[in-house]
Amino acid sequence: MTPIKKLVLSFTAAALLNIANAHAALPAGAQAPDFQLQGALAGKPLTFSLQQALKKGPVVLYFFPAAFSKGCTIEAHDFAEATDDFKKLGATVIGVTAGNTDQVDEFSKLECRNKFAVTADPGAKVAAQYETLMQMNGKTLSDRTSFVIAPDGKILLSYTDRNPETHIQKTMEAVKQYANAHS
Repeated sequence: MTPIKKLVLSFTAAALLNIANAHAALPAGAQAPDFQLQGALAGKPLTFSLQQALKKGPVVLYFFPAAFSKGCTIEAHDFAEATDDFKKLGATVIGVTAGNTDQVDEFSKLECRNKFAVTADPGAKVAAQYETLMQMNGKTLSDRTSFVIAPDGKILLSYTDRNPETHIQKTMEAVKQYANAHS
């Protein structure tokens, strides 16, 4: 390969990396956008307000692509198992999806195991505010991103990974750090 081709490829790779990073989720330290969404807890309709939830303590806000998909089901089960531990630390867990928004009631019962609320984000408007969008099969969905938000609205953790396995560990560590610093 000629030196000029190598240089062009290097610049192209750098430009693509910058474009990918430009769409990264809101970072730790940023102010979390306030929102209200309709959803369900144990299949019962509710309106979730971030501002109201933060009055009780930190919020574990996790975005997931679509209810009843394989990875989202695994993640919901993991959060359901950890919800009592989050509650002991004063934290509220809330799931938000832009995919299969008509199924959040059923998803809250079956996959969230009646443990935490899940809300619908039609059109991925809240996901856009948190800069956690992705395209899948021609649809705009929320990427798999978890946030821990302090009661003052500051983001303590911003974590994006399509693999659902580590989200519980990362969010639990951030909540524990917050709880230890504020006990």
